[in-house]
Amino acid sequence: MAYALFYDDQRIGAAASTELDAWRRALRSGLITDIPVADERGGHALPRGLHVEQVAEDSGTPVRMEVSDGTS
Repeated sequence: MAYALFYDDQRIGAAASTELDAWRRALRSGLITDIPVADERGGHALPRGLHVEQVAEDSGTPVRMEVSDGTS
């Protein structure tokens, strides 16, 4: 199984062999600015809706989109 980055239900990242590799690919490609880490407060380090899911390796091409954190 592979993993990819999603925004809500839209796949926006390329498939990777592990969940961590999916986050790393998203970081290198500019989709995110930091790899999420659990904090003491349990807050969101990424914009709401951004997550990694398991995918079939041939499950399609990701789409490119802008993701806003809602602070502007």
